[in-house]
Amino acid sequence: MSDEQMTPRHVADGYVDRMAALDPETGLALGIGAVDDRQPDLTPDGFAAREEVARQTLAALDALPAAAADAPQEAACARLLRERLTARLQWYEAGEHYRQVQNLSSPVHGVRQVLTLSATRTDEDWALVAGRLRNVPAALDGYRVTLGEGIGRGLLAAPRQAEVMREQLAAWTGLDDGGPGWFAGLVAPGPEGMRAELDAAAARATEAVVAFRAWLGEVYAPAAEGTPDAVGRERYRRHARQATGADLDLDEAYGWAWAQFHENLEQMRGEAGRVLPGASPLEAMGHLNAQGHAITGRENVRVWLQGIMDEAVGALDGEHFDITGPLRRVESCLAPPGTAAAPYYMGPSLDFARPGRTYLPAMGRERFPTWQLVSTWYHEGVPGHHLQIASWTASAGSLSRYQVTLGRISADVEGWALYAERLMNDLGYLTDPARRLGYLDKQMLRIIRVIVDIGMHLELPIPADSGFHPGERWTPALAEAFMAAHHGSPAGRRSSEIIRYLGRPGQAIGYKLGERAWLTGREAARRRHGAAFDLKTWHMKALVQGSFGLDDLADNLASL
Repeated sequence: MSDEQMTPRHVADGYVDRMAALDPETGLALGIGAVDDRQPDLTPDGFAAREEVARQTLAALDALPAAAADAPQEAACARLLRERLTARLQWYEAGEHYRQVQNLSSPVHGVRQVLTLSATRTDEDWALVAGRLRNVPAALDGYRVTLGEGIGRGLLAAPRQAEVMREQLAAWTGLDDGGPGWFAGLVAPGPEGMRAELDAAAARATEAVVAFRAWLGEVYAPAAEGTPDAVGRERYRRHARQATGADLDLDEAYGWAWAQFHENLEQMRGEAGRVLPGASPLEAMGHLNAQGHAITGRENVRVWLQGIMDEAVGALDGEHFDITGPLRRVESCLAPPGTAAAPYYMGPSLDFARPGRTYLPAMGRERFPTWQLVSTWYHEGVPGHHLQIASWTASAGSLSRYQVTLGRISADVEGWALYAERLMNDLGYLTDPARRLGYLDKQMLRIIRVIVDIGMHLELPIPADSGFHPGERWTPALAEAFMAAHHGSPAGRRSSEIIRYLGRPGQAIGYKLGERAWLTGREAARRRHGAAFDLKTWHMKALVQGSFGLDDLADNLASL
């Protein structure tokens, strides 16, 4: 293709191809690129190589003639690509990659993700699994070099992040329970003819993780001593830009969240009385945990959650959405041990050979109260993450592949999923008092995230009318106590949540702020169309628009 024929879409899709070739986790997640046994290069040079692709892509975008972005879809693609890569490079140039020690989505988690994404259908697939296991030590050694460079530069994560990662790695290796560990479990179903090779490769990976965990405790954690949990306003804005695609007014968001808190709390108080007359929200939620509907057994809860999604597909298709073809297939899975406590979703490969999947962390449990899970699976599955991300994937012919994959903006994605929970409530699928209290409790969690995530990192004062430690400045201990007072999660989940916010500043606020943008855009579109507004039509247009940052999302939704 000549330079004159190039458009922003071609440049963006070229970036996807180059990143898939360079980074095996990206290639496996998208189902494109070379099929080999590599693990990510986590050395400083490996990070630099990936960011050089971003620089070269921005240069290619800048070199396009202005007319190349005349079409609205091309202009949207160019704007997204420029914003995303600029934010990424700012993050890299600030040295943030030197201190990615956290309980979710760190490079170390990516090493295991490569194995989670690996196919295991044939002997050839298993041979690649064995090779990827054998390459775990080199990947972890590379990241040890990067973190060591961070120590030398004074760019470190807070000590609690290192300690939590060490706890997770203990679960990966069996050090926490004396078992064989996750890697041994991964290869257990492999072909008997490869048993010795697979077992040896799993043992090699396990030994490497044990060694990396020891280094975190003996070298990294002592060096990190004194590093504060709070990142401050400048770093926070940089992280929030990555997660939301916007330069936010953080003080406005903090104040707005407090107003949402008081409104939601009143609704929870009313619903608690329907669950248990005279009970407070916490008392009602405690009652539901102890005596409400529950599923016993991990496989049983996996099957039950699959039923929730299958039921939603059948109920919503035709009336509120068109859910056809590969969009109808979404799988419920149990998360591997040593993950964070929150459920999550992984989108399909570009060819849908691997379907979208939801994951429930069991966290050592065998009994699962369901009052919270219904709303959560509307969020993770249908009509939440799966319906949006699978719709994007199915639209890769009209959108760029970049817009539906690497260009995703967390606040758009999480905002839609939270909007999906509200939609199911508004459509009457959460009228049962227990399930509705679960929905309101999940809303409260996302409101609390805005308050404490911004509050902790900026060390803001707690308002006088909050009813909770008025005038004091936020600390992690106060944040966990606030969550304990107003959200029905067990102690382990609360601790995991707070550590997540401290390790990934600005990401957790995108749920509620993203939902606000979706609701604002829908209401503006409703006013613009008047009596002709049709919600299903608007939904179907919204689901194939690709990702937008919060700078653009509400306006774009209003125009549909």
